[in-house]
Amino acid sequence: MKKRLVSLLAVGAAASMLLSVNAFADQIKVWVADNVTDFTSQQIDAFKEANPDFADYDYVVEAVGEGDAAGNMITDVEAGADIYCFAQDQIARLVAAGALEEVAPDNIEAVESDNDAGAVGAATVGDILYAYPITSDNGYFLYYDKSVISDPSTLEGILADCEAAGKSFYMEINSGWYQTAFFFGTGAELTYDTDDTGAFTACNAGYASPEGLLALKAMITLNASPAFQNGSSVGEATNCAAIVDGTWDAGAAKDLFGDNYACAKLPTFEGADGNVYQMSGFGGYKLLGVKPQEDEAKLEACDALAAFLSSGEVQLARFEAVGWGPSNLEAQDSEVVQADEALAALREQLAFTIPQGQYPGDYWSLATSLGDSIRSKEITPDSSDDDLMAVLQKFQDTCESYVG
Repeated sequence: MKKRLVSLLAVGAAASMLLSVNAFADQIKVWVADNVTDFTSQQIDAFKEANPDFADYDYVVEAVGEGDAAGNMITDVEAGADIYCFAQDQIARLVAAGALEEVAPDNIEAVESDNDAGAVGAATVGDILYAYPITSDNGYFLYYDKSVISDPSTLEGILADCEAAGKSFYMEINSGWYQTAFFFGTGAELTYDTDDTGAFTACNAGYASPEGLLALKAMITLNASPAFQNGSSVGEATNCAAIVDGTWDAGAAKDLFGDNYACAKLPTFEGADGNVYQMSGFGGYKLLGVKPQEDEAKLEACDALAAFLSSGEVQLARFEAVGWGPSNLEAQDSEVVQADEALAALREQLAFTIPQGQYPGDYWSLATSLGDSIRSKEITPDSSDDDLMAVLQKFQDTCESYVG
């Protein structure tokens, strides 16, 4: 009798485990930022109505922002979401961790043709498209007070207007994200290649060059202006007439400048060689990823939902709901998106940027040190070209040392 009871308990436990596994298999978990959970749930309802073949899955939407999603997925892929939103600079790590399925072959053409080139590039590792773009709104441009700044197109003009008015111009030059505006603007390169597993394979560095020297000199010249303040947050700026910042601070910028609120792409700057260069920098994107699945039917449902949530119609609806800037070209051309001054300025600026790929963690602290050497006047307008090239060579050598 006792053996029979044990046997029955074992059968019950196995059945319970089987039911649990089946329930898990029938569930599709979606991670998105907290401010779009309700929106995403509503869109999933629309998806199920339009796709009855996929309506029987249990869709669960959880608030896990793109800043945390990649780390959580890499830590435990199996326990992670089936579909999740993440920042494009995490894509190589996610591929290396086996946390991203390639975009379904039937969806590749639409993704590549419907979205801007920067977003498509950000969703690609090697030659493989791994994610569905949903925004092109993570970058920086110029907010300014149009009662002070007469012409936002040149850095020299902005600084002259700020100096004349006793106002400040803000930019964060001790940031590896913002300082690329100068280096990429002059044509100095700093990118990393990754293989299809996400591992770093090469550093393409050209900072120790005539182009890099021009960029470094321009940063030093900027730092020497009495109007310059190091920073990139409207909320922390004082006596500000212009600031290089992103769409996330649009509300604060409107409050700061009031009726004089205006936006523009980043300005040009004059190099020490007398030529004019357009500030460049990084562009950033939000992407939707699909986790690899053992169940082909579930994978098909996940791909279909990811394609739906990244479609132009849903991107436009998402912009209207929470202000996320679309990567879809048709949505970008809509009247409501074009009427958003910050997004319009960013879109113009993104034409001069490169998608931020994966960079070693140590790069960011190294770039901060480079900017700090300018801020502390360790290097100044009086520094010789040889001294400045030595600084750039050391920087470049260190960047290259992060590979291998």
